[in-house]
This record gives sequence, structure tokens and C-alpha cells, in this order.
Amino acid sequence: MKNTQDLHTILGHFVIEKKDYSFRSINQGFINDTFLVLNGEEPLFILQRVNHFVFENVTGLMKNIGTALGFLQDDVYTRIILVETAEGSTFAKIDENYWRLMTFIDGTTAYDTTTRSEIARGAGIIVGKFHQLLEKAPYEEFVDTIPQFHDLSLRKNQFESALVTASEERKYVAQKAIAFAQDTLPLLLEFSKRTIPVRICHNDTKLNNILFKKEDDNALCLIDLDTIMKGYFYYDFGDAVRTIVNTAPEDEQQFEKITFENKLFEAFVDGLADVEPFLTKEEIKTLPLGAVFMPFIHGLRALTDYLMGNVYYKVAYENQNLDRCLSLFDFSKKALDKVAYMENIVSQKLIAREE
Repeated sequence: MKNTQDLHTILGHFVIEKKDYSFRSINQGFINDTFLVLNGEEPLFILQRVNHFVFENVTGLMKNIGTALGFLQDDVYTRIILVETAEGSTFAKIDENYWRLMTFIDGTTAYDTTTRSEIARGAGIIVGKFHQLLEKAPYEEFVDTIPQFHDLSLRKNQFESALVTASEERKYVAQKAIAFAQDTLPLLLEFSKRTIPVRICHNDTKLNNILFKKEDDNALCLIDLDTIMKGYFYYDFGDAVRTIVNTAPEDEQQFEKITFENKLFEAFVDGLADVEPFLTKEEIKTLPLGAVFMPFIHGLRALTDYLMGNVYYKVAYENQNLDRCLSLFDFSKKALDKVAYMENIVSQKLIAREE
């Protein structure tokens, strides 16, 4: 952690009122270094060091965020503002590190999981409003901050390469996960070939990336914006569903606790339906398998990393990647069993935009 003097020096690069600010480290998230900036007891800003080893094109990343935030504001969606430097940039490069400063929304909270329909519905409203507002954004100007992030063909090739080099012991321990991946890949590879509109997506719409107002649980906006880039709506739909309708933690290993709660799914779709129609008929048809695709691709990446010897994700113990994979694959199986149900719900509740 940087000391307070260093952080004051970094803060001095941004155009804000000069005060004796204090700092509090925020340990959520594993990629960027994050600090809450306070004036006395009042939180005002979020100061972050962008991990340029993960996000190599920081200029493009910050342009994506700045462009998106210019559209992400209305009566329903709470605005976040990037504070500029004295040179008019949205980030400061200091000693080979990249820093940004943005406004903090006070009196908010986030949830890892929920059992409450009102939280699920609020999440649906925010995910829908995010996409509706960004329909007017110039998507061709957005760069890919993580190229081929949700490209299943790429993830399949990486998985198959890992199988070639993995130890026999790891392949034996992971044999059930490997079998499920091999059985499911053909279905989802064919699904991913569908032609639907390209959108600006958040690409990481898990429930704890949505801010809620503490006093009334009103959903406010999405945070953790580094993965804003081009994609398909089912990416954001599927990632939200996997963390909203499952009341267990993402790494739950007692599979009987991993759930697909119908009432939470319906509440989330109700929230999407509260937003003025923005999806096409073809996009709506992709949503049920999108809820299978996203946990599967996350699980496949974790399985691949396990087979490679845990070289990408940080792990607390040797088999953590495999355990995470098995949990994600279990939810994928449960979502597969619900495809017909999901098709019925989305066809009932979501009205396609007239093309």
C-alpha cells in the first residue's frame, strides 16, 4: 500500500479542491489498487491505480469509460464522474503507474447474493437502463480492453492446449469437469455463432457490481467499468443471472446449495421489462442459453487454469480453480434444465423493439 504522503502527491495531479484528505484502502477486487478519499468523515472520491499488466491499453480503456459515462445518466441511472487532471486527461501516469479519480456515491451498498425479489428487479432495471442509454454511443470507437474476452472458440483452444500439457494427475482429478466441458462445448459453440446486434456491454454484471441505496435499496448504477467494450447483450444478461438467481456464493462446493430460483429470475426479467424496449426479437431468443453460456465460459477458464497449474487466477489453495469450475459448471447444468422455462418467461415479459 502507498503511504499517505504518496497518495496526497498523486491526488495533487487532479483538479479538485485542495484539502487535507484522508485515505482508506478498499480491499474488494483483485485487479486494481483502490482507495476511498475522505474529507474528515465524508467520502468524496475513489482513487485507483489501474493494473496495466491486466489492461495493457490504459488510454483506450479510459477513453471507453469516459465515453460511456457521458451517456450513463438520467433520472433512473446515477451518474459517476471521472475527475480530470490539470492537463485535461482522465488519468495520470506517475512513475510508470496509471491513476484515476472518480466521484464516490455515498450511502450505497452492494450484494454478493440475494434472496429478495426487489433486489433482483432493481438489478434488471439497471442492466437494462445501462444498455438503453448506451444505444446512442458510437460503439465502433470502443476498443477491446481484454481482446476476445468472451470468445468461446478461443477459450476452447486454450482448454484443449491445456489438456495436452496437463499432468495425468490433474486430468484425473478434473475428469468430471473435463467430460462436462467436452459434452457442452458443441452446443454453446453453435449458439455463439448467432447473428445479433453488437452492443456496448459491461461484461462483468455480477450482482456485486451494482450499487444500491442503503436507505431504500433503490438500484443506482453499475460499477467496475474496466471491461466496458463491444459484445452481445446475452453476455450481461447471463452474468447477471448466474449471480442473482443463485443464492449461494460463487465458490459454493455443496452443490445442493447452488440454486436457480424462479422468483428471482422472473423479478430480474421484470426489471428489464420496466425499461423501454431496446432488444430485438433475435436477442431475446438468445437469453436462455446466454444464462448457460456465461457460467460455462467462466468455468471453462477456471478449469483451463487449473490444468495449466494455476498461472492466471490467484488461488488460496491448490484446487481452488477446479472447485470454482465445478461450482460454475453445476450452475450451468441447472440453467440448462431451465432453458424451456426461461424461454417461456422472456417471451412473456420482454417486448422486442420494432426494427
